[in-house]
Amino acid sequence: MILPALSNALAARGYETLTPVQEAVTDPALSGSDLLVSAQTGSGKTVGFGLAIAPTLLGGEDRLPPAAAPLALIVAPTRELALQVMRELSWLYAEAGARLVTCVGGMDARDERRALERGAHIVVGTPGRLCDHINRGALDMTSLRAIVLDEADEMLDLGFREDLEFMLAAAPEDRRTLMFSATVPPMIAKLAEKFQRDAHRVTTLTGAKQHADIAYQALTVSPQDAEGAVINLLRYHDAQNAIVFANTRAMVARLTARLSNRGFAVVSLSGELSQSERTHALQAMRDGRARVCVATDVAARGIDLPNLDLVVHAELPTNSEGLLHRSGRTGRAGRKGISALIVPVKSANKAERLLKFAKITAEWTTPPTPEDIEAKDRERLLSDPVWSETPSETEGAFATELLALHSPEVIAAAYLRLYKSRWSAPEELSAPGTPAPARERSAFGPSRWFALSVGNNDRAEARWLLPLLCRVGNLDKSAIGAIRVQASETFVELAEAAVPGFMSALGEGGQLDEGISARALDKAPEFAPAPRADRPERSPRAPREDRPARAPREQKTSREHHAPRDSAPRPAPKPRPKPAGAPPAAMARAVEDGTVTPYRKPRSDAGDAPRPAKKPWSGDKPAGKPASKPFGKPAGDRKPGKPYGKAEGKPTSKPFGKPGAKSSDKPFDKPRARPAPRDAEPAAPRPNLAADTSKRFVPPGAAKKPGKPGAGKGPAGKPGAGKPKGKGAPPKARAGFGGTTPPKRGKP
Repeated sequence: MILPALSNALAARGYETLTPVQEAVTDPALSGSDLLVSAQTGSGKTVGFGLAIAPTLLGGEDRLPPAAAPLALIVAPTRELALQVMRELSWLYAEAGARLVTCVGGMDARDERRALERGAHIVVGTPGRLCDHINRGALDMTSLRAIVLDEADEMLDLGFREDLEFMLAAAPEDRRTLMFSATVPPMIAKLAEKFQRDAHRVTTLTGAKQHADIAYQALTVSPQDAEGAVINLLRYHDAQNAIVFANTRAMVARLTARLSNRGFAVVSLSGELSQSERTHALQAMRDGRARVCVATDVAARGIDLPNLDLVVHAELPTNSEGLLHRSGRTGRAGRKGISALIVPVKSANKAERLLKFAKITAEWTTPPTPEDIEAKDRERLLSDPVWSETPSETEGAFATELLALHSPEVIAAAYLRLYKSRWSAPEELSAPGTPAPARERSAFGPSRWFALSVGNNDRAEARWLLPLLCRVGNLDKSAIGAIRVQASETFVELAEAAVPGFMSALGEGGQLDEGISARALDKAPEFAPAPRADRPERSPRAPREDRPARAPREQKTSREHHAPRDSAPRPAPKPRPKPAGAPPAAMARAVEDGTVTPYRKPRSDAGDAPRPAKKPWSGDKPAGKPASKPFGKPAGDRKPGKPYGKAEGKPTSKPFGKPGAKSSDKPFDKPRARPAPRDAEPAAPRPNLAADTSKRFVPPGAAKKPGKPGAGKGPAGKPGAGKPKGKGAPPKARAGFGGTTPPKRGKP
C-alpha cells in the first residue's frame, strides 16, 4: 500500500509499475516488521526502502510533523551512494514535507551539526561520520522509528561491523530495522539475528541468469595492447555514458590522462580525490559534460548514472562479486547494457573462473579493429536523424551558396573530414599472443662529422655535450647522431640538413663555447679505444724467458723448518734413573756419584743455608722498609711446630714463605712452583674457613655457645653481668650487633 503523497511523486517521476523488490517490501502484511531483503543491483532498492518506511514515519498522515529529532536513519557504505540515496528520497518525500540531512566523510562536520540542531526527519550518512556525531551528542537517537542498512554486505567487507553494532545498540529497541543487500552471507545473518526482531526474509533472486539485460563480452588481447583495446572499444560503441574500471589509483590516473589526450570527455573517480572533486565528477557525467568515467571499485556499488550503456573492465576484478557489482552499473531499470572484460592472454584462466563463479556466460571475441570502427562511423553517420530534418531558411541559403562555390562531391568529402576530426584515430592492435615488437633504430641518413677540441682528458661526456650542441649550435636533438668521445677530442655526427645552421652559429675560428672549438671533417673518422685519463699507462711486461730462474726450495722436515737455521739439532736426552723410595741422604750420595742428574738442588739434612728471599716488586720498594706482618700472630711469638696456633699432631698446611724459612724471612715470598715427585703423597686439602662455623668471627657482646658457664650472663642472670668494665666494654653505637644489647657503662 502506497501513501498518496508518495504515489503522486512516483507518477510525476514517470513510474508506471513497480519493480519486484518494490512490490515485495510494500506488502501491507509487512508494514510494521523488520525486513532482510536480498535483491540484485539495479532493481530499485533505494525507492523500495523509501516506500517501506513511509507508513512508519507518517503514521497514516499525509505530511510529516515539524522537524525535530530524526525519525529515520539510512546508512550507506560510500559517500557517493549516501548522496545518491539522499537525492532519491528528496523527490520521493517532497510532498510529505520531509527534511533530509546528510552526514558523510569529507564534508564539513560543523555544517552537519548545525543542520542536525535545526531538526531533520531523515538522516543519511556513512558509518564513520554517523558514529562521530553520536559520540559528540549531535545526533539524537531517542526518537528513531526506523534504521535502514543499504548494501549491508559491502559495509561489513569494508570493516564497519563495530560501527554498525554501535549504532544499532544506541537506537531504541522498538524501532524497525531493514537490511538491504545483494547477497546474504553468514555475517549478515548473524547481525540480523542479533539486532532484528522476528525479521521477514524477502528475496527477489531466482535461479535465472544474472543480469539478463547485460550482454557480457570477453575480449582477448596481447598484454601490450590492453589500453589500446579500451580506446577502440569506446570508439566503436560511442556510448552516451561509459565507465571504465581499474584496480588501482595509479591505473585510474594513467587511463584518464591517455583518454584525455585522445580527445575523450573523461573524468576520474577514486579514493585519492576529495569529496567535492568526486561530486563534481559524477555531476559532470549526469549533465553530459563528460561521457567517460574512469574509476576504482569505489564506484562499483549503488552508483546510478543516466544512460550508462557501457562498462569496461580495463583490469579484471578480484572476485565474482566485484564483477557483478561493476557490471550492475549498466542494464538498470530495464535498460540494455554491455559489460566488456579486457582479458590479456595470460589472464584467460582467471577470467574464466570469474565468469564461472558469477554464473555468467560471456561471448569470447577480440577488440574492434580500425576497419570495424570506420565502418561503424559510416553507419552512424548515415543513420543520423539530422538527415531527416528540414533545413531552416538560414541553413538553406548557406547550402545554396556552398553549391554555387563547390560541387556536391567536394562538399560531401569536406563534411566527412570534419565529421572524422571530432574523433580520435583508432589503435592498431596486434593479434592476441603476439609478442611486443622490438624497437628498431632507423637509419640516420646523410650526415657529416665534426671534431670538438675536448675529450676524455678534459673529462668530456656525451650527456653534457648534447645539450651544449642543441643550445649553442641551434640544433634539434633529432639532428644529432653519434657522439664518440676520444682521448683528446670528440667526434660528433650531424645531419646534412642541419650543417649550414650549425656552421653559421659557430663563432670566429669555429668557437663553439669557451674553450671548445669545432672543425669540420672531410670523412668519417676512425675510432680507437681511448685510454682512461685517470689511469696511468703501464710499462709492457717482460717476457717469461727474460726473467731469472728461481732456485728450487729445499724440502725440510717440520722440526728443521721451525728450528733456527744456524742451530744444530738437539741431542736426545739421557734417561735419568730414579731410585724408588730413596731418602734424601741416599739421593745426595747418588748426585755426588754422578749417577743421578737432579732437576733441583737437594736440601741436605745438615741444615744447609737457605736461598735468600727475593724482594717484592723487583726493587720498587725502598730498601730498609720493614715487611708487612703476616696474618695471625707474629712468627717470633709462636712455638716452632705449631703454626697459626693449631693443635699438635694434626697435619698443617705450609706457612707462607719458603719452606724452612726463619722468622726473619719475608712472609709473602712464595717459591717458584716445582712439579711434585710422582711417588709423593697428595697434599692435604686446604680447610674451608667459610664453611667451618667454629672459625667464624664472633663480635664482642654476642652470646657464646651453650654449655659454658657465665656465657654472656652474670650471677644475677642479667645480660652483661660478667663483662669487665673499662676500655674493653663495647660502645653504645654497636647496640644490637650479634643479637644482644650491650650494658651501660659503669654499671654491672
